[in-house]
Amino acid sequence: MRNGGVRSPLFELTSVRTKEFLRETEAIFWVFGFPLLLALALGFAFRSKAPDRVPIAVVNGPQAQVRMRALAESPALLPRLVSAEEGRAELRTGKISLLIDDSGKGDAAPVFHYDPTRPEARTAHVEADDALQKAAGRRDVLHASEVHVTEQGSRYIDFLMPGLIGMNLMSTGMWGMGFTIVNARMRKLLKRLVATPMKKTDYLFAQFLSRLMFLVTEVTILVAFGWIVFNVRVNGSIALLVLVCLVGGFSFSGLGILGASRARTIEAVSGIMNLVMVPMWICSGVFFSYERFPDAVKPFIRALPLTALNDALRGVMNEAVPLSHITGPLLVLAAWGAASFLIGLKIFRWQ
Repeated sequence: MRNGGVRSPLFELTSVRTKEFLRETEAIFWVFGFPLLLALALGFAFRSKAPDRVPIAVVNGPQAQVRMRALAESPALLPRLVSAEEGRAELRTGKISLLIDDSGKGDAAPVFHYDPTRPEARTAHVEADDALQKAAGRRDVLHASEVHVTEQGSRYIDFLMPGLIGMNLMSTGMWGMGFTIVNARMRKLLKRLVATPMKKTDYLFAQFLSRLMFLVTEVTILVAFGWIVFNVRVNGSIALLVLVCLVGGFSFSGLGILGASRARTIEAVSGIMNLVMVPMWICSGVFFSYERFPDAVKPFIRALPLTALNDALRGVMNEAVPLSHITGPLLVLAAWGAASFLIGLKIFRWQ
């Protein structure tokens, strides 16, 4: 690290940035503590357990008690008796997923009120209709058997954990770079560095190297937490998982540098970061699969760096795929990182 008795500027800057991070207790919490709390909350919310019964209501009427007894036989429904006005109000506010109007006389067929765009409402409609049809004397000609799939990769928590790791790599990479650089610019620290022989490349690359020093620890903690608490194992190569995380960290660090290259205030860089990250939180398959989106937009979603990172993480952790199967996502991540780093370096200003 020495050249004629003088330490490398890159080494000094990386060392300073690392020490600076260790003194920021808030930053340590957001990098290490917050992802664990988020994983714990979401993991327990979506852990492997029997699905909750869907709340529905039956409007009080001549056949209401008969309907209630039939609906109570369904393991998927949680029925209760309400007045017509109360039922409409609860359906409107989302307290129930289905309202069965049984206020007609005699054996009049019930009327189902529900929002067909809500998955739980469609489920409630099918279950309620099935229960009432059976109670009315329907006989099933074909009795299908069931096989419940519970191995790793099929559970929601197996889908969720790689998404949380990817989201954390994106957030800490971008915020870690963006806030650090803009904060130094606001405090006139960057202005002082202009007078030194240090290059912009040394300063920006030191920020990235300091980030990488904590990346391995950060991912290790999350992976170990998922394994110990939720039995989410890494089925593929650990070395390949490390490679994916390093390339992902490089990609989002580059985006963080680009976002902070000209921003002068914390408010400005916050707006830029949110503009970049929020669409990826929604579209890139963190909490649900992007396959739900229309086919026309899927190519654009797959080109996003967080989508590529999540696909690669799930491939390694859940499917144990080799490097050849995730070359595409890794190239997408590397391209985003290289392009954003070079553009950020080109337009970077010290003050």
